Parts: sequence; structure tokens; C-alpha cells
Amino acid sequence: MTHTENVHIDLGERSYDIAIGAGLLDNASAWQDLPKAGAALIVTNHTVAPLYLARFQKSLSPHYPVIHVCKLPDGESYKTWDSLNQIFDVLLGKACDRKTVLFALGGGVIGDITGFAAACYMRGVPFVQVPTTLLAQVDSSVGGKTAINHPIGKNMIGAFYQPERVVCDLGTLQTLPPRELSAGLAEVIKYGPIADMAFLDWIEQHMDELLARDPQALAYAVKRSCEIKAWVVGQDEREGGIRAILNFGHTFGHAIEAGLGFGVWLHGEAVGCGMVMAAQLSERLGLVDAAFVARLTALITKAGLPVTGPALGADVYLHHMRVDKKAEAGDIRFVLIDPPGSAKVRGAPDALVAEVVEACCRA
Repeated sequence: MTHTENVHIDLGERSYDIAIGAGLLDNASAWQDLPKAGAALIVTNHTVAPLYLARFQKSLSPHYPVIHVCKLPDGESYKTWDSLNQIFDVLLGKACDRKTVLFALGGGVIGDITGFAAACYMRGVPFVQVPTTLLAQVDSSVGGKTAINHPIGKNMIGAFYQPERVVCDLGTLQTLPPRELSAGLAEVIKYGPIADMAFLDWIEQHMDELLARDPQALAYAVKRSCEIKAWVVGQDEREGGIRAILNFGHTFGHAIEAGLGFGVWLHGEAVGCGMVMAAQLSERLGLVDAAFVARLTALITKAGLPVTGPALGADVYLHHMRVDKKAEAGDIRFVLIDPPGSAKVRGAPDALVAEVVEACCRA
């Protein structure tokens, strides 16, 4: 796929397109038909800025007379109030009005925090997602979830706020460190067990090409992932029902991130290991067989992701999972595979969860 593909998210008046293609940062047509404004603000980080900021500013300059920039530190540990306030400092310091358009140029952290800033500033200004990591292109930039972390829980402070557009330049994936590429593959893999086993078959058949950054393989992986997420979000924008299935592996994964301290493991690494734990819990509840668990574990391993969790102790995992957003009245809710290709959200006995944690965290 060398041309631009579009995936539409149907949310009524909040609908928008996800543009997917190579070279979109430099493609003038990608930035047309956006909200008109006297100023734009690009939010990025110190890793992405040297690679792409100048090119992006050049592409936006015909559309926005003034372009401000806010560079944040790179990493999950900076997805905080302090970073959010740095964005507000620029917006207020430059006297930006409510038509100012925010552009999130970076990975999931930049996208989440920029979207949250856009939702809050003057009670809402337009923003555009320009994801530069695989994880952000296939998951976090799509669907309007915005948030920052709290030391007690991941993404617990935020808002549902949809972007005007998502622009995925596949060329940016060529500069990703291998660890970041693997982290993104976790979010690609998850779409198979929850919604499309044929896609899981395809991922297995093309994992070598994905790891080698083959442009055609990456293009299909991003497009199909976005199609599945668009289908889910279009049915349940605010996660009152089916959208929760997109959190497969995340309940365990968020506990790993919070338990270790944000940024020690990448989000995708924690999700990869969390999917193994969730699959094992599904097996212990009689929802899937051991062959499926082995298959998924092998694929996650091949993607370069951990399948053995940190030995924090079952009590620590359970503590952090009780502040997961899906928890209800203190009861932990898990996304479980039932059967492969479909997922359901349900509870499980603490003792069984503890068994899974101990089994998955042995050296």
C-alpha cells in the first residue's frame, strides 16, 4: 500500500477519518480541511522533535499563520499533571484562543496528554492525532480516550474527547527502536483473539515481515487494526459495553506498570504479558483450551515481548487491579477470551487470579 488509505470512525457529528500511508507528514493534502485558526500548537517530545518537527512545521505553515511548539520529556513517567500544565503554560502564555488547533506529534503518551489538554483548555479546542509509533497508530490515537496517569493508577484522570483527524505516516515506523516496535505489536496482536481470528492467522504468517518493518506488512497491520477499533468504538464510544474488550491484557498489564513504577516496562510490554495472563485465566475458567494459550504465548514471544511477569506478589497485582477502570464495587473485571475471536468482560475469584499471577511470574 503506497497510496493513502482512509478508515472512517462513525460517531455522528464527532465522526472522523484515520489517514494511513507513507510520507503523509509531507503531504499537503493530509492537512487540508482542518479547522481554521490563527494559531496551532504542536505538542511533541525531545525524542520525536529532532526527527520530524521541522518537516511537520513546514507542512502546517500554509494553513496556520502562527505555529507554537511544546516539547515534553519522553516516556510514560512524564504522563503527569506537570506535563499537562506545561501545555497549558504555552497556550495561556501565547494567548491562544478557543479556535487554536493542537497537534499531537508522537507516541501514545503525547497523544493522550495532548488530547486531554485539548479537552480541558477553554472547555474544548480541536486537536489532531499524528501518531509516530506503531502502538499509537493502531490503538491509542484512535477512539478519543485521553488521560494522564496517577501514581495509584494508569489513565485514571482523563476524558473522552475525539480528534478532528488521525494521520498515520507509516514512514515514522522506520525510526522506531526495536523495543518500541515490539511494544506496538502487542496492540496489533490483541485484535485477533478479541475480534478476528483470521487476522491472528495473518499476524502469525507475517510476523517476520513485521519485525523487519516491511512497509506492506506494516500498512496492512495498521489498517486492519484501525478497522477493528473503528468498528468497536462506533458501537460504544464511551466504553459502556463492547468497547471494554479492547482492554484485553490491560487489567494485568496496568497492574504491572503501576506495580513496577510507570516507565519501567513499556505499555505494550505489559499488555503482551497481560494477554498471556488473561488467556491463562480464560483457560482456568474453561473458556479456551491449552492449545490456544500456547499459540498466543508463542506469538507474543516471537514478537519480542515478555511472557513472564515481574514477581510483585499476587497481593500487589490484586491491589492495583482493584483501581482498574473496569472494576465495579471493588470487584475486578477481566477481558476474557470466550471463545477465540470473541471476548467478554466478567469477574473471576481472587484465588484463581492469584494462581494465574503466581504461575506467570515464576522465573
